[in-house]
Amino acid sequence: MALPTTWNPVGPLARIDPFFDEWLNGLGVRPALAKEYERAMEMRLDVREDEDHYSVLIDLPGVKKTDIDVSVEGHQVSIRAEVNRDKSDKKGKQIHSERFSGQAYRSFRLPLEIDGEKATAAYDGGVLSLNLPKKNAASGKRISVG
Repeated sequence: MALPTTWNPVGPLARIDPFFDEWLNGLGVRPALAKEYERAMEMRLDVREDEDHYSVLIDLPGVKKTDIDVSVEGHQVSIRAEVNRDKSDKKGKQIHSERFSGQAYRSFRLPLEIDGEKATAAYDGGVLSLNLPKKNAASGKRISVG
């Protein structure tokens, strides 16, 4: 079963040498991939399986309901969100920003195929809830050998 995973390109190096991250900052040469990863919005999720469906909760803080796109194809579930932060405040000098603005994407596979026609989604309080019914397997027929 291939459940969702997260990946940090600098994480393995930081676990080997905790001063690696600080050392790179001191040199002023952070890997470009690490910079992009740090700025990306993380879609943290929980997946639960019941007898007939999967329930998925995904944190999407600061996203408008109209800016979320969910697609289901077979075993694959994909979520795309657009985050637009107001940048009209020109007062003062910005010295640090960790808030994400742009597109975020998350895709994962579930063990059983999803019935996309019956799938539902709801968004409330920054949490996207997906109810993904399992597709009924073709009913088998028992054949007697005569």
